[in-house]
Amino acid sequence: MQIKDMTVDELRDLIKYTVEEALEEFLGDPDEGKEVREEVKQRLLESLKRTQAGERGIPAQEVYKKLGINPQ
Repeated sequence: MQIKDMTVDELRDLIKYTVEEALEEFLGDPDEGKEVREEVKQRLLESLKRTQAGERGIPAQEVYKKLGINPQ
């Protein structure tokens, strides 16, 4: 397929994919080779369990208020 035959969405997706690929190649993965500490793993697992049990986190509006952010 040639570019002239692509839809706007197809071209947009191609550009996005190409840019992401180039950035990943250029910047690499900063976390590659690093390990997650055990305490962090446990906190993530506990958070996942709470979410799966239906528990909700802090509402976004409350976080915005605490941080003094005014989302528009």
